[in-house]
Amino acid sequence: MLEAIDLTKKYGKYTALNQLDLSVKKGEIFCLLGQNGAGKTTTINLFLGLLEPTGGEALINGVPVKTNGNTTTKMIAFIPEVVQLYGNLSGIENLNFFSRLAGFTYSNAELSAFLLKAGLQEEAHKNRLESYSKGMRQKVGIAIALSKNASYIFMDEPTSGLDPKATLEFTKICKELSQEGKTIFMATHDIFNAVNVGTRIGIMKEGKLIYTANTNAINANELQDLYLKTI
Repeated sequence: MLEAIDLTKKYGKYTALNQLDLSVKKGEIFCLLGQNGAGKTTTINLFLGLLEPTGGEALINGVPVKTNGNTTTKMIAFIPEVVQLYGNLSGIENLNFFSRLAGFTYSNAELSAFLLKAGLQEEAHKNRLESYSKGMRQKVGIAIALSKNASYIFMDEPTSGLDPKATLEFTKICKELSQEGKTIFMATHDIFNAVNVGTRIGIMKEGKLIYTANTNAINANELQDLYLKTI
């Protein structure tokens, strides 16, 4: 599982994350809501090992990130709001490059299979990324995560800027990955998609996790009302 124990991050006198205690089990899709500056991205960056905690621990599969970054990095993948890929390369060439960077070598057939599983139509595999929509880029990002055989996938605002059709496709892919045992940790502002895609949601405010619930226990309108009361 993913686990935060008393996880804290301070910048001088400013506390970006305040004693977070959280566990996310295998196969869960945990959606973290909150305003800008609430601590969502800080939480992700601590799990990714991009930041060092001021206090507490972030653990991935029981392994502390702070002291075992080389080990935990192999278990995870990250899909940012804007997936940084090479526009002059095709989808399959980008996937080949980033999978090799992670230490994996695949045939073209295997690379295409990852892209298809991520929802990218075959006719787009050899097109340059500069011609891709944001939704298509996100699918390449998911394919990269699959090629790394990542058990834990972190996402930061993955549906921002996606149209309803692309958001629906993205939600379907996330649920399929969850059913395969992948754990997804997603920071988002999208309340309605959080209820649709997530198995559990949390709300952060000023660096603190102030609410968690299973999504089958709350609907989007109830969550929106609750969220508006907390900000």
